[in-house]
Order: sequence, then C-alpha cells, then structure tokens
Amino acid sequence: MTTQHHDVDVLIAGAGPTGSTLAADLLRRGVRVRLIDKAPHAFTGSRAKGVQPRTQEVFEDLGILGEAHSEGGPYPLAGLHLGPVTVPWRMQQNNQPTPDVPYPNILLLPQHRTDAILHRLLDRQALRVEYGVGLAGFGQDPAGVTATLSTGERLRSTYLVGADGGASTVRKDAGVSFIGATDDSDRTLIIDGTIDKLSRNRWHMWPRTHGRSVGACPLPHSDQFQVMIRLKPDDTPDLDHAALSAQFRRLTGLRLRDITWTSVFRPNVRLVEHYRVGRVFLAGDAAHVHTPAGAQGLNTGVQDAYNLGWKLGQVIAGAPDSLLDTYQTERQPIAARVLGKSSELYQGLDKHRLAGLKRGDEERQLSLSYHAGPLAPTGTPTTTTLHAGDRAPDAPCTGPDGARRLFDLYQGPHFTLLAFGSNAAQALPDLTWPADGAELHRYPVHTGGGADDSVIDTTGELAEIYGITGDALILIRPDGYIARIITADWTTAFATAAKTLAPA
Repeated sequence: MTTQHHDVDVLIAGAGPTGSTLAADLLRRGVRVRLIDKAPHAFTGSRAKGVQPRTQEVFEDLGILGEAHSEGGPYPLAGLHLGPVTVPWRMQQNNQPTPDVPYPNILLLPQHRTDAILHRLLDRQALRVEYGVGLAGFGQDPAGVTATLSTGERLRSTYLVGADGGASTVRKDAGVSFIGATDDSDRTLIIDGTIDKLSRNRWHMWPRTHGRSVGACPLPHSDQFQVMIRLKPDDTPDLDHAALSAQFRRLTGLRLRDITWTSVFRPNVRLVEHYRVGRVFLAGDAAHVHTPAGAQGLNTGVQDAYNLGWKLGQVIAGAPDSLLDTYQTERQPIAARVLGKSSELYQGLDKHRLAGLKRGDEERQLSLSYHAGPLAPTGTPTTTTLHAGDRAPDAPCTGPDGARRLFDLYQGPHFTLLAFGSNAAQALPDLTWPADGAELHRYPVHTGGGADDSVIDTTGELAEIYGITGDALILIRPDGYIARIITADWTTAFATAAKTLAPA
C-alpha cells in the first residue's frame, strides 16, 4: 500500500457506542484511526439506556466506568398503573457484588450520555469525531480499501469497519444480506421529556389505557423521562410536540412538556450473513438489530467492538490474517442467541405477560462464552470451573503496582498469563512471546509472599474462582476471555496458542 499523509490503518463509519468503543480500543494499541459519522452532531436521545454488567467491565477496562456510574443510576422498581391502583413490580433482580462479578446489575444510562463519555475518551486520545462526513462509496483490493467520503476526499485505509447502524451504507455497498424481518405494523413512540407531578422512583407503566400500553422511565440525574407509547397498526403518529403532549394527557391524565427527542421504533430482528468481506467488517446494529426488550443491542455492539479491536491490532502488527476470521465465528452465534432472547422477551411484552418484563442472568451477558470456537477448541484442558473461551472472572488478590483484584491486572490492551503451581511458575520466564503487537504480562500466583511481579492469592478465593486444583497456566485475551488453559507441555502448548494469537 502506498502511504500518504491521510492514510490510516482503520476507517470506522459510525460514531455511536460501537464505533467509538472500537476507535478507543484501537487507539490504545497505536493503530491509526479515523472515525466518521454522517450525522451533523452527536446523538441527543435516550434510546438504548441499559448498560449490562459485561459492558460495564468493558468500560472499566477502557477507564470510563467511573464516569458511567456517576452519570447513570440503578433501574427503579416498576409501578404498574391498574386503574386507580399502582402495583410495584421488580423488573430487575438486585444482585449483590461478588468477588468474581463486581458489577452485577444493569446500569440505567441514556445513550446520549454513553456516547458523550466515549467521545470524551476519544478527545483524551487526541481523536476527533468527524461529524457531517458520510461514506459515499468504497472499493477494496488485496492491499487495502479506498473510500470516497461525502466531502469528496478519497481515503486509503488498511481496513474499513461499518458501525453505521441498521441502515448501514457499508453493509449495503458490501452486498451483505441482512436476514430477518421488520414489523411495520408494530411501532412504538419514544419521547424524551418532562412529566409534571409523576414520581421519579418508579418506571411507570400503564399496561392498558385507552387501548394502548404506555411507559415512562425516569432518566437519572435529570428531570426527564423516556416515554414509550405503543401504537396501533393503523395509527399515523403526529410528532409535533404539542400533539404528543395532548396524546399523553389523554392516555395518562399527566402533563408532558419540554420534549427534546422523539422517535418511532419498529421492532427489527435481523442478522447479517457475513461479518467480514475481505478487508471490510460490520459491527453493532450494522450487523444485527434487536427488539428493545432486554437492553441487548447496544451491549452486543460494544462487545463486537471489544472482540474485533484486539484482533485488528494484532493482525496489523503481523499476526496471521486468519485471526480476523474468528471475529465472525465468535460473534455471530452470540448475536443470534441474543436476538432470540430479546425477541422472546418482546413477545412476552406483546402478550402483556409480567414475565416478559423480568430480566435475568442471560441478559447480563456474563455467561456468554466462545468455548468450542476456533480460538477455544474442545478437547483442551479445563479447570473445575472454567473452559477456554469463557469470561475470565474477577477475583481478589494482591499484585504489582497496588493491584487489589485481577481486573486491575487485566486492564489495558495486553494479554495476561497467570501461572499456578511451581512447575508452571518455573516455565513462565522461558515462554516465547513476540515483541510486536500486544504485550504479554506474566504473573506467578502464590498463596504467600513472592517476588515483586507475583500475584498473591491472599484469601484463596482466586484459586477457588478459577477452579485450580494443580499446576496450570491461564492465558487471558485482551478482551477478558480465556484463550487457553495449559496443564502440561508448557513450552509447546503455549507456543501453539501464541501462533494463532500473535505475530510470528
């Protein structure tokens, strides 16, 4: 590829949560990025407002979880308005933090705040989101992608990522099928506004009022609610603010004012046939769209980015191109499963079943695993609690630089290698890892005192959580999943794993 001053490694179309997460992850790997968005400015609505526990762990790794927690809040109890009676209902199980799951509950955070937090991170990384710049078209060859921007600029990049939403230009121009259905007869009005004399300690729901279902969720640290009004098939919604206020008063008897954002939502359930076409990748809503139930869409997109980022970084540094094929192989089954779960929840809502409102462990996305995929084959060693491909859990410990938990050690763009037992620890210094690409941080794990680079399992919980019963090496990927569990033939087994993950 001919290098010019405007050439980049990765061009990302779409600066929502998915594209912004990917950009932030690539930048900390030293990858040259441009992030464009055809919209004139950042998104201003509350739309996707639930940040799941696994996504909170991603945000912690990126260093922005504190901001997310300070600007968000817990989901309130639901309040079901049944005539003159209001019945409290807990949609979310309130879980207590545990040593392995530090953030067990969904976070209520309007999407515009999530975007703003990510964009502030990009500002700190010296990347400017280029608003008002769309992708007019592109072509690719074996060496790279040539994109034409809406400004007329022609840009050469090594890779192109479409994170440009359900109507993705990248997906359409790449000729990728978007399999599924859109139900145009089933629509919901979504409105951000202020409601007078309505308590803010409940997610208010009117299951049947004048033939419609209505909801009003208080948005944290503001006086706004996200209002949802289910439309009838033959309704023609009037998005004039005065008309919306009048409709809300007819339905609830309450005054809705100071409207800042409106949208008409149609439940889509779609999944792309391919996540990768040569040097072009699809992520987030460009690859899969969901019903609103279960707060899955934004979270699945962020985790697409988290999966793709380290792989792009490694391949750009010289790792085998086949590593990029694992993006689709790992993420497509996850999206398909999540789509099924969100659709199941939505159908429950459609039938006015209270069970459809409940949220459980599956929606938290902590148990999703890449086990039996190309990077975590079956037949490899396991522990009593973990397989290769599983999420690497947190655990208390004492480590270098004041680390008090494993997530402190995992934070950053590197791989992590934990050595349990004397034989594994002795092998640790002799394991070969390339200088290019992501670093490997190595830690022997002891139950008592050790060297400065040791991890001390002071309570025994680390070994218990990780299911350690003998000598073992645990290799953790940069995205917080277990790449390999090794219990013998340390050098050979580790070299085999490194060959698929790192530059030669």
